[in-house]
Amino acid sequence: MRVISQSFVREHLTYPAAIRLVRAGMMALSNGQSIQPLRSIVHMAEGRMFGVMPGALGEWQDFGAKLVSVFPGNFAAGIQSHQGGILMFEPKTGSPTALIHAGEVTGIRTGAASAAATDAMARPDAEILTLVGYGEQAVSHLHAIAEIRTLKTVWVTGRSADKAEAFARTQSRLTGLDVRAEPDIDRAVSRADILCTVTAATEPVVTSDHVKPGTHINAVGSSYAGPVEIDNALVARSRFIADHRAGVLEQGGEFRSAKAAGLVDDDHVVGEIGQVYLGQLDGRTSAEEITVYKSLGHIVQDLVCGQFLHAKAAELGLPELDF
Repeated sequence: MRVISQSFVREHLTYPAAIRLVRAGMMALSNGQSIQPLRSIVHMAEGRMFGVMPGALGEWQDFGAKLVSVFPGNFAAGIQSHQGGILMFEPKTGSPTALIHAGEVTGIRTGAASAAATDAMARPDAEILTLVGYGEQAVSHLHAIAEIRTLKTVWVTGRSADKAEAFARTQSRLTGLDVRAEPDIDRAVSRADILCTVTAATEPVVTSDHVKPGTHINAVGSSYAGPVEIDNALVARSRFIADHRAGVLEQGGEFRSAKAAGLVDDDHVVGEIGQVYLGQLDGRTSAEEITVYKSLGHIVQDLVCGQFLHAKAAELGLPELDF
């Protein structure tokens, strides 16, 4: 079995590669070519969680599971919030083949998944990105979306003006993009062509009346039933597409909140992003339409990235360890 480190993942799982991989994975999911039960989440004190995400790329293909802890307070201490491993198995004997750093894969593939969805759902001329949140997923989303759209300006906003300013300074230097902090969340939202909510908020931070027609939204921060980042009116107003429809119906906080308020029913989730990639569903039906991609994150994304990384490790001669 090979142990694939954080530094190996960071070097080889580039954003262009990850965008290609997660797009293929989501097509396989929507085509019924992968096996993916809903995740299990153990909730602990202070918002900490432990998640178990099993799945298989097909009946006779690689399979595995991600075991991951989520500790929201880690980021302030300079530690990734997601800690754990992705354990990969081969299909002939069921033997484990690789243990891969889950935090690094999760960070990259989540931004890549939103970028792939943005490419399929945002207007072709979208050039203003607003990030609500300034943590590790804000970094991932900025770098990934810059791969699929030419960004004129990037606005970053959140509850802390100081943290937004620090993010803008650092990312302007690292990316060469025009990244600016905006202390007023509503004003930053109103400027967006592409809007990414990547917060730990439990109540809406984005309201419908500040979102202009034609905006595309990646709703990412809430990954289980309960917390919401966008309000019920915005859910009801939008073309709402899931990464995995069954998952969003059961665990999508924003959708479930709007449904509980009587504003939408299950048919409001018009389909899955994999169906858009397959040409079975329109990501957008007009330039004025508001579109939402609801991202929960799914094991198929981790497995396709894990398969790629294990193949790269074998190609480069990364040693195998006795297990």
